[in-house]
Amino acid sequence: MKNQQADRRFFLKSTAMAAATALAAGVAKSASTTPGGDALPVLQDVEWNKAPCRFCGTGCHVQVGVKDGKVVAVTGDRKADVNKGLLCVKGYHVGMILYGEDRLTKPLLRVNGKLEPISWDKAIQIISDRILEAPEKFAIYGSGQWTIPEGYVANKFIKAGIANNMIDPNARLCMASAVTGYIGTYGVDEPYNGFSDLDHADCVILWGNNLSEMHPILFSRYMDRKIRGEKISLVDMTTRWTRTSQMADHVLMMQPQSDMAIANCIANQLIANKTYSREFVEKYCNFRGPDGPASLKGVPISFDEYQALVAEYTPEKVSKVSGLSVEELLWLGKLFGNPDIKITSLWCMGMNQHTQGTAINNLVHAIHLLSGHWGKPGDGPQSLTGQPSACGTVREVGTLAHALPGGLLVAKPEHAAKAEELWGLPEGRINPKPGYHTVKMWEKFCSPTEEKDSLDTIWVQVTNPGQTLPNLHKLFDPKEKQKNKFLIVSDVYPTATTKLADLILPSAMWVEKNGVFGNSERRTQQWFKMVQPPGEARDDCWQTLAVAHQLFLDGFAGMKKKDGSFLFHFEDKNGKTVPVWDWEKYYDYNVDEFLFEEYRQFTTIKHKNVAPYQELVKARGMRWPVTQDKNGVWKDTAYRFVEGSDPFVEKGKKFQFYHSTTGDDRAMIFFRPYVPPPEMPDDEYPFWLDTGRVLEHWHSGTMTMRVPPLRKAMPSAYVEVNKDDARKLGIRTGDKVRLETRRGELQLNAWIDGRASCPPGHLFVPFFDENLLINQLTLEAHCPISKQPDYKKCAVRISKVG
Repeated sequence: MKNQQADRRFFLKSTAMAAATALAAGVAKSASTTPGGDALPVLQDVEWNKAPCRFCGTGCHVQVGVKDGKVVAVTGDRKADVNKGLLCVKGYHVGMILYGEDRLTKPLLRVNGKLEPISWDKAIQIISDRILEAPEKFAIYGSGQWTIPEGYVANKFIKAGIANNMIDPNARLCMASAVTGYIGTYGVDEPYNGFSDLDHADCVILWGNNLSEMHPILFSRYMDRKIRGEKISLVDMTTRWTRTSQMADHVLMMQPQSDMAIANCIANQLIANKTYSREFVEKYCNFRGPDGPASLKGVPISFDEYQALVAEYTPEKVSKVSGLSVEELLWLGKLFGNPDIKITSLWCMGMNQHTQGTAINNLVHAIHLLSGHWGKPGDGPQSLTGQPSACGTVREVGTLAHALPGGLLVAKPEHAAKAEELWGLPEGRINPKPGYHTVKMWEKFCSPTEEKDSLDTIWVQVTNPGQTLPNLHKLFDPKEKQKNKFLIVSDVYPTATTKLADLILPSAMWVEKNGVFGNSERRTQQWFKMVQPPGEARDDCWQTLAVAHQLFLDGFAGMKKKDGSFLFHFEDKNGKTVPVWDWEKYYDYNVDEFLFEEYRQFTTIKHKNVAPYQELVKARGMRWPVTQDKNGVWKDTAYRFVEGSDPFVEKGKKFQFYHSTTGDDRAMIFFRPYVPPPEMPDDEYPFWLDTGRVLEHWHSGTMTMRVPPLRKAMPSAYVEVNKDDARKLGIRTGDKVRLETRRGELQLNAWIDGRASCPPGHLFVPFFDENLLINQLTLEAHCPISKQPDYKKCAVRISKVG
């Protein structure tokens, strides 16, 4: 109990301190009226406007206060359903990310090893020339931090213009397995439920998810109910003791990758104890078995066959694999077998960054379907995302190498034909062959140019692969020694990626531009530009449009529609061409609205209907599918596939999986066998290495390390070492140690039983520190279906330096 009280005091103290820091911007208070929202601080001459936070996939809304052309205050938006006025320590500081001293402000070209300023016109022409030289060797590497219009433009540029499908996002590294898990189970991507389940659940199960630090606002919804005395419990299934563990009612310490065996063990018990939901399963589910390791859809099996397959996953056998006791496994089986409680399962990178990521996603969906813990408020599985628009810009817009907007696929002729129709393209323009997924894209960029299938030019936008790719020694560093490789980077600050860039383009960030994001619960959120970017920094969306138009002028056929007009031809209400490529006139129009409304046509094809742009302007986000009632009012959807919530479920169906892969409105209950990790500790490398994030920093720290309070709170990376292991090795907190894997080595300081605690034989290192690149050590092995790499486990050895 003492640990719980201490940890709660920490969160309250840090949040309050962050709020005070963010609002102490040197702006005098006055008695002037309060604009823009409920209970906003009354600050003289400050104009307030709404925006989603720039960080994680929770999608918290903030009110941004601007004075004299600068963001001077940020506060939580009380009108927002997601966060109800609350922000985490990063959210309260989000306005400060714009004002680091080393912002990029001019296009820079590397000449004889040195970066020299050039004009935007020259930069755009250079990119056009690179593409014209070898369009088949050009790729775009993007991000779940792209706005929806930015991602849509890049996707159309590649799929409809260059026609090589060489585009993939960094979201391949964080949520691709969630995508394939949803598609395999329900026939269509994205959660059916949302964050409101946390307001109704009796039990929350975290599958390898440190919710208190990675999604603090969602954790606060749980804690708020707990503190009020409501009967709700937290199960932390984890490989290390974290701050979330301190608040949990049950901490189940498992071995890496054993989550697959645990899920199958739960299924075994549900059937053996006859506590599965027979009525739900018979009415709404089919069974699937594996058809090879790379099979997304699997093969049909009967209930009896499924029963036989899970029968071997007894508590006694799974206990040996997982490290959980037989009693803990029996307890989990009884928990899911209890129909009188509501269970919410949540997960993020612990399940997705997994060489069997699709499989474990399938299995967690399966035990919810099998047990009937599905489709009621507080009762169901939900994947969380780590980036502000990984759902909206990657999954919905389709910026993956195999996808098209709205859930369509390049390889399906009817999908390609529909995209060609909506885009006004000649028949056959869209290439049916998927491009390279992220790991393969960077392998091919780091391979010799003379190889037939290599890439020679990559344009990186809104991400930092020089720090975030796994096994950097293989996937990024070799670029420096390869001939005729050209790396273009659009960013706001110098990064590990810009160190090897040949052309650097300064970008606008967050409220320096218009934007639309899509968060983890299908909520589409819009905001307007509030301040000017520094120097010559410009929107990523404009950058892509400008290159597209230069290619059009240079005669590249792919930048023309079938009528000969520009691929991105738009007209205003008077029928006049909108010069989207002209920076001087770019903000004479709302280019975002033109692009978003074109994209919106795709979303109705698979019932992903997003709201009209102008409806999003009025709202704090709307969850798709959005429909208009007979009175003209637009309404969003809390639960998909559920009658009474989802407008596309037929009357009387109760539950209808209308994109079922079997075409019969049924979801799939998968059996996927336990598969050992690709690399395990041995005599040479006797420890497990895990990587992740910390509360104060977001991803590669490009933004948060420029915020003084956050940087001071966590100034550098470290390695978390178990106290018993440290004693045996003679290591104390602060000692310099060397970590070595089969891919590289790194020296950093040890932290013994600090914020969290690893079990014996395990080490943890966060990846936010560009001076300590832990991804030089991590493994690029990936899920055969989703192609998502496994950052969560590899073999490592540790030794004290000196």
